[in-house]
Amino acid sequence: MSFWPTQQHWSVQIPLHTAHRRLRVLDDTGFIALTDCDFDVPSEEWLALEYLDWKSGGDTNFAPLASADGQLDCRGFWDKGKTDKDALWTSNATVSPTLRSYVDAVGANFGRVRVIKLEPQDREQAIRSIHRDDNNRFNPEDEGWVVRSWLELTHNPDSYMLLMDSGPDGLPDPATEIRAALHRGARFVVDTQRLWHVVVHNGDAPRYALITSFESGSNLERWVDSNQPVPATH
Repeated sequence: MSFWPTQQHWSVQIPLHTAHRRLRVLDDTGFIALTDCDFDVPSEEWLALEYLDWKSGGDTNFAPLASADGQLDCRGFWDKGKTDKDALWTSNATVSPTLRSYVDAVGANFGRVRVIKLEPQDREQAIRSIHRDDNNRFNPEDEGWVVRSWLELTHNPDSYMLLMDSGPDGLPDPATEIRAALHRGARFVVDTQRLWHVVVHNGDAPRYALITSFESGSNLERWVDSNQPVPATH
């Protein structure tokens, strides 16, 4: 492999250890797979959206369904002086009532809600974009830690999200690698501020998925517990 992040990578400086409330189910690995989605999302709810040219994790475009101020904007909420919570629905949300209802039904405070369009990329291409997210900038430490959930909208069984914890040097540790399946309807929750992540998309057409930032707390914990293949034990 010709590329690997170094100590100069911007992700290394993102805080890991804070006093925020966390989801206990993510303590061990930072990742939890949920049961597959049990309803159909009509394809027009993601194909008819207004997409912006915004690069993250490869050759990507994003369609914001909720943003810091309700505008079609992919920038971090911190550009508006906010943490990634208390989002407002955008005009795209009217095109995607099923996805909007899905997010609302979780009952947790949400931030960025976006549909990602990712062009194909192999593992070597993907590794160049591996990163951690700065989800909790401006987030008061007496509130909940922001994590992200995925709902896969297209069927890409040969593709996967590559996840790695940090090693002692702050860089991705290959010994901790997890692969999240990306078939249609797959759902999972990731602490993306903790885990380095990127998608290896072995396909010949774009992959689409819903990505939502959620605040950790009792509502999100109940939703995660109720959607696990095996109920959580605490």
